[in-house]
Amino acid sequence: MGTWDIGPFGNDTAADFGGDLDEAAAEEREAMVRSVLKRAAGPADFLDTSDGERAVAAAALVVAQHPDGEPVCSNYGPSEPLPELPADLRLLAVDALDQVVSNRSELAELWAEAANWSKWRQDITRLRDVLDTPIPPQEEALFEI
Repeated sequence: MGTWDIGPFGNDTAADFGGDLDEAAAEEREAMVRSVLKRAAGPADFLDTSDGERAVAAAALVVAQHPDGEPVCSNYGPSEPLPELPADLRLLAVDALDQVVSNRSELAELWAEAANWSKWRQDITRLRDVLDTPIPPQEEALFEI
């Protein structure tokens, strides 16, 4: 694995994806992010490492535009600004991240063998939690019958 950090762009594949986004025309960038997320969230029997790494990077870009998200801090992520990504990508990113950490993911399998697996898993969970915040409990209505 050409990995030097647990961050979303801390590997060769994600860094290349960031470069591909920079080289693409502005109007193509959303479709590129969507395509990566769809591929990872899809019903394939096995998610390979490269698709998983790109999905984590794409999800981090979606998170960066969320009101509760943090910017992507990496020298290896895209340096060109992305267009405003549509809100429907949030759920697609959640589905993709769920697949990245599933038992059908080669990336999760590789990280499970690494010493800093729990930190990687926490970072994935943090991304997912921003995109899929729990619904607050509904307060009981105070109606008199």
